[in-house]
Amino acid sequence: MIALAVFRLAAYVRSHRVHQALLLTLAMLAIVYGSRAPRGTEAAVLADGAVLIIPILAWATRSLLDTEPDQQREMSAITVGGRGKEVAAGLLASLAACGVLAALGLGWAVLLVLSERPGGDVLGAALVLHGLAVLAGIALATFTSRAVLRSPAVSIMSLLLGFLVMLLLSASPAYWLTVPVIVWMRAATAGDLLDQLPQLTAISLAWCLAGLALYAWRRHRVG
Repeated sequence: MIALAVFRLAAYVRSHRVHQALLLTLAMLAIVYGSRAPRGTEAAVLADGAVLIIPILAWATRSLLDTEPDQQREMSAITVGGRGKEVAAGLLASLAACGVLAALGLGWAVLLVLSERPGGDVLGAALVLHGLAVLAGIALATFTSRAVLRSPAVSIMSLLLGFLVMLLLSASPAYWLTVPVIVWMRAATAGDLLDQLPQLTAISLAWCLAGLALYAWRRHRVG
């Protein structure tokens, strides 16, 4: 399974699809972090970055999962000993790729944007949010991959629509019905992120894990 995950990462890089996600990430960072943030806004800036990188991470995951042809994916499942290991290898490869992109975004903000280095508690909260962003991006992308949605046009529209629905729901009183990304931003701006972080982490993690479990179940039954 580990070997298959490494193979998929290598194929993703060799296919140059990784450049699409990298360029999108750099463009987003250049636009969002075009000027240095004033003192006292460290938590808000880092939370905004975690939210805005989610669709890019979803795009990267979708591209990585779709790099492998359908027939080769079937052969991979046979080679590693079952559909479950093949699915897990794809998710592991996506986790590694998205982790690098999220680390790039966080490092850019901390080193080049903030007027002063954030405290350990704020930096820890930012790490948690970026980790949740990785999981949210992967969970969103899995249901728009070619193994689930055959049409590329429908896949792309579904990915964008899914992120918009996430934003709309998380901005409503029923924010607990999705990953509450807007609440992340509001709490950080209001200075309440550290107090609300356990609750927000629990809600976000529950939805991400539920989405990944549903994807794994569907792939196991359908292929």
